[in-house]
Amino acid sequence: MMKVLMFGWEFPPHISGGLGTACYGLTQGLAANGVETLMVVPRTYGDEDESFATLVDAGDVPVKIHETTYQDLYRHVTKLEVGVRLFPYADAEHYERLIASIEHEGTETYDSIFAERYRFAGGYGADLYKEINRYALIATTIGIEQTFDVIHAHDWMTYPAGIAAKKASGKPLIVHIHATEFDRSGNNPNAIVADIEHQGLQEADKIIAVSHLTKRVVVDNYHIDPDKIVVVHNAILPRDETELPTYLRPVPEKIVTFLGRITIQKGPDYFVEAAYQVYKRYPNVRFVMAGNGDMLERMIARVAELRMSDRFHFTGFLRGYEVDKMLGMSDVYVMPSVSEPFGISPLEAMRANVPVIISNQSGVAEVLHNALKVNFWDIEAMADAMYSLLQYPALGSLFSKNSPNDLGVLRWESAAWKVIQVYQEAANEVQTA
Repeated sequence: MMKVLMFGWEFPPHISGGLGTACYGLTQGLAANGVETLMVVPRTYGDEDESFATLVDAGDVPVKIHETTYQDLYRHVTKLEVGVRLFPYADAEHYERLIASIEHEGTETYDSIFAERYRFAGGYGADLYKEINRYALIATTIGIEQTFDVIHAHDWMTYPAGIAAKKASGKPLIVHIHATEFDRSGNNPNAIVADIEHQGLQEADKIIAVSHLTKRVVVDNYHIDPDKIVVVHNAILPRDETELPTYLRPVPEKIVTFLGRITIQKGPDYFVEAAYQVYKRYPNVRFVMAGNGDMLERMIARVAELRMSDRFHFTGFLRGYEVDKMLGMSDVYVMPSVSEPFGISPLEAMRANVPVIISNQSGVAEVLHNALKVNFWDIEAMADAMYSLLQYPALGSLFSKNSPNDLGVLRWESAAWKVIQVYQEAANEVQTA
């Protein structure tokens, strides 16, 4: 049986976005294909589902402080220490405000960084870079002590850990690109994050991109050999139609929903402007913006300026059951992303029988046929698509009726099978090198 050492940064039900959801689905798919997964995360909470993967809390792994291996790794990972904090989902303006609000601290001394165990806060807090450094040290211990065939690291936060485990074990490293710094920042990348991302891509034996769109971004911006990159689209876990609950709608009007981080990458400003155009033509509607992010206050102010506050609802971040409930009450789901490597939320909406509108600038647009597609910047086209689905219910019913054709193809067992081929190819290349 093949065994994979996997480094993630979050795992359901404790998630901040789609990364944890994708990791959970992939581990299920790998298990269905006979692959054992040792899933390392900065912190576990005790309520995670370990049916398909063995979870390792990085805080439970002791570092052997006197071994030369760790000292060498310390010198390697602290080369990037520059006395700043990293916030992966902040735009430039918000980033500056966050930095200004945190008292600057100097680089840790050689003595203080080495400890028997570290406690990780997890998530994406003020000590993110410090935790990434420590996570890489933990990865060396795991790389030496555990038995596995390949290493799989998800997104830039775990790339230093993946590199460390590769150096310690000699096993091949696969890095998984769920989003690049160029996607998150609106082509205004944080140089430090981009450098870490670039290093991970260079050190990887193989790269998995969640879409052809993402592959192009990687090749164009990081100049990586395209032959090194394999596209494996994300998927969704199936749900028995008989298990779909019916939610009591709190309002009589129809509901159009945006669900995601309220950041420049996700296009919330385009959603608000399109919603205003729809409201002028179809007043029997309410709009929901579910999520948090650095653009939230700006969106609230813009909705007030448009005099739509009584028709616009901001829910904050939703997870698990809350997402299902919100989608269950929605008539239309919209994902107007400016640059979306994939986008799992439209699949969740389709699974709930909600017709979806997605931007052409999303990876999921490559594989969905039963969805309306618009350019994120074309507010009039987006508004027309919303209006059509609201005004003509038969159109939405047609999409909902045919959506199982799309979802049936996008299964995690199939995606995992493609990932396993990448594992095997990387392992064979390392053995013959």
